Amino acid sequence: MNYRAIALPIGRLLILISLMMFIPAIVDLVASDVDWQVFLVSSLALGTTGLLVNLAFHGQKFPHRFRESIVFVNAAWVVFSLAGAIPFYFSDLDIGIADAVFETASGLTTTGSTVLTGLDEMPPGILLWRALLQWIGGIGIVAVGIWLLPGLRIGGSQLFVLESSEHATKPYGRTWPFVYRLLALYGGLSAACLLLYLFCGMTLFNAVVHAMTTVSTGGFSTSDQSFGQFHGIAVYWVSIVFMLLSSVPFLYLLRSMERRRFKRDIQIILMLSIVTAGALGVFYFERYAAHDTPFHMFTLAVFNVVSVVSTTGYAADDYLKFGPAVITVFFILTFFGGCSGSTSGGFKMFRIAIVWNVVISGMRRLVHPHRVSILRFQGNPVPDSVVEGVFVFAVLYAGTYAAFSLAYLFLGLDLMTALSASITALANVGPGIGDTIGPSGTFQILPDPAKWLLAIEMILGRLEILAGILLVTPDFWLD
Repeated sequence: MNYRAIALPIGRLLILISLMMFIPAIVDLVASDVDWQVFLVSSLALGTTGLLVNLAFHGQKFPHRFRESIVFVNAAWVVFSLAGAIPFYFSDLDIGIADAVFETASGLTTTGSTVLTGLDEMPPGILLWRALLQWIGGIGIVAVGIWLLPGLRIGGSQLFVLESSEHATKPYGRTWPFVYRLLALYGGLSAACLLLYLFCGMTLFNAVVHAMTTVSTGGFSTSDQSFGQFHGIAVYWVSIVFMLLSSVPFLYLLRSMERRRFKRDIQIILMLSIVTAGALGVFYFERYAAHDTPFHMFTLAVFNVVSVVSTTGYAADDYLKFGPAVITVFFILTFFGGCSGSTSGGFKMFRIAIVWNVVISGMRRLVHPHRVSILRFQGNPVPDSVVEGVFVFAVLYAGTYAAFSLAYLFLGLDLMTALSASITALANVGPGIGDTIGPSGTFQILPDPAKWLLAIEMILGRLEILAGILLVTPDFWLD
């Protein structure tokens, strides 16, 4: 293991974090809030550390091997979570280190769970820093999902191999052309979302923050009411559109814009079908408990369902007040997630499609034992390695969920909170189910050990589990 090959990009990452901290420092300085000093000192300290690391390895070239890449990705998320927590810890928020790291990990993994209250009166620098964490985390996971995770053969990003003759690790043959396209798409979506939010009546600051947390499917807001602070119908539909767009594979969006035509994609069809069914179900139960116009109730139903399926985590209202049936619907929706290669988390639609096809194929062979059935995805045959990877991931996903749920039970959480907290962290959704961590609650009152475990689970979920689990296997460290 060449640790110098890991230390050098970590040093560059620290410089990136330090540069990002200048933005909220300037915002707080303009707003005459004393926390600008915290951001400035944190920025200088992290920037100096990163610069020293870069100077130590300046001019040296290290081979990029798969093992070093896995260690770097895990280290990057952990280092970013710790470094990004410094402003939270030393600010006037008066929170502990567990809360600071939890908030940072939740932002960076675009989970959207929070331990903070009083957002409406919070300094703008803190609110902007939370949004920046999610925005950077969103583009980061798209890059990781396309370049690194296919090498783990866990199925999620291997769909790019199935859909074209291009290699999943190099969608455009070379790295930098794709980087430029990806950044342009991500920035373009963010800018378009911002402009439409402004058009719908948001203030400039609210529009900037919510554009970043919408496109990243992160869900951090500027108010304890989340999206409930906005009252116009149009702003909800703008958010719905961009949450859905950000849940679509970014490579699909890039190719569609370049070819100027949109091909049929099973992932997207499946996601829209689940959203439609979920929204209609929620609307059916909601109309008996709410006293509002049908279109407004339908809008809120669609918004809340899209928010959960896309793993954004915005809340327009406390949708759990509509009864056990609605609670059950949202709990089930938490497990799905968006499409592979997008900013959303969860199990992902590609894997659901593969598992469903395998089940249908198996049932057909029960009826016709001698029938030759070739598993296909969008008309192309699916290699056995991809099917195996999907089922390995499914087992790991279920096992990780169960293990962390048990841990939360041992730490004193009630059954509903433990089950809900585990899946909302693993799927990077945000709000959970129940009075404690539901849409109208926060994770603040949970014990510190639970917050540390949730932060770890959020990072595991964002790195598709196996990228983190590999680090504790003895074979990974053997030369």
